[in-house]
Amino acid sequence: MITAIVLIQAAAETIPDAAQAIADIEGVTEVYSCAGDVDLIALVKVARHEELAELVPGHISKVPGVLNTDTHISFRSYSKRDTEAAFSVGLDDN
Repeated sequence: MITAIVLIQAAAETIPDAAQAIADIEGVTEVYSCAGDVDLIALVKVARHEELAELVPGHISKVPGVLNTDTHISFRSYSKRDTEAAFSVGLDDN
């Protein structure tokens, strides 16, 4: 599974509607509105790079109000749970 983070700039007045429209696109798992240089962040999960190549320019970028996208492909996921599991390998809970 390929995970990508899509940073999205949108026209201010369209942010709520654009966020919902993006969230409704197949392959988009979550959309966050945020402060800072970008207006929305979408998490995308697809099986193949070709799907990602279609999803971002073919669907997300065409949502009304979307001005620009910047896509980052994830290599590896780290979480607190993963880190704790790695350090507890071979240790008993006793």
